[in-house]
Amino acid sequence: MHILFLTDNFPPEVNAPASRTYEHAREWVRQGRSVTVITCAPNFPAGKVYDGYTNKLWQCEVMDGITVVRVWSYITANEGIIRRTLDYVSYMLAAIVAAPFVARADVVVATSPQFFTAVAGYVTSRMKRVPFVFELRDLWPDSIKAVGAMSDGFVVSALTRLEMMLYRKAAAIVTVTHSFRQALNDRGIDGNKIHVVTNGVDGTRFQPMARDGELEIEHDLTGKLVVGYVGTHGMAHGLETVLDAAHLLQQSGRDDIHVVLLGDGARKSALMRRAEELQLANVSFIDTVPKKDVPRYWSLIDMAVIHLKRCELFETVIPSKLFECMGMGIPVV
Repeated sequence: MHILFLTDNFPPEVNAPASRTYEHAREWVRQGRSVTVITCAPNFPAGKVYDGYTNKLWQCEVMDGITVVRVWSYITANEGIIRRTLDYVSYMLAAIVAAPFVARADVVVATSPQFFTAVAGYVTSRMKRVPFVFELRDLWPDSIKAVGAMSDGFVVSALTRLEMMLYRKAAAIVTVTHSFRQALNDRGIDGNKIHVVTNGVDGTRFQPMARDGELEIEHDLTGKLVVGYVGTHGMAHGLETVLDAAHLLQQSGRDDIHVVLLGDGARKSALMRRAEELQLANVSFIDTVPKKDVPRYWSLIDMAVIHLKRCELFETVIPSKLFECMGMGIPVV
């Protein structure tokens, strides 16, 4: 079987869609399947192409037996609705153009959260006359409204119609939570074609370990109880609340507690400015690190914070970082 998978995030990017797709593709290859991934030049979340890559029409590499085709896209940082939409649409169009040059596939899989990728998957499946599988990682456009990026209107209405069309046209839908499955059932989507495959963790990499002494010294964490967040610093995550908590700790004299925020995203610059305004000596910001190093940084953390904005929609979400915490044996708030 040849699986053609469309995703706009893939390693060496380290966000949840990139990791999930890579780990699934790697296991399919181990089981004897052939897998081709169409993605773009790695650039998330800063909007800068990673070293060793270029943003060009077509480049191909093999990663752990996975054929990875990278196409050109409009690259921008993960901020600003217009520029991000251009990013999404350019990848959609480039993936559609590239797909006919990939050898015959038996199935086309496309993953959200943004479903312009799913549009490319559907169009590709029609061109190749094979089934289309929609992997649903987030409920668009509801999540856009939830973070305040857009409000109800013509655009949201059009996106909702597109969303429903994709659900109906998909031969199968894979959701990452049972709540998503129920939400689709409630909207009239045939439950027989919805399958739940939750996120998980690679237990060979994420497991309890002693604190990394080298990193502990580098980041001046010796003797500290470290509260940490690892992941995207985005609009949905409400990390301002974490800074407010750090401010309260500092005011109460709890110098033994230190907060570490590792990652990047649309809100990071604003968060760093806020920390400076509050003169937070008990907060450290660490830039995104390669996936292979993430367990070393988790080892620094005594208590993990997994935070989302207070919103009814986010009650249906299970962040993938929770599974990494569980694998590492780290308590979660």
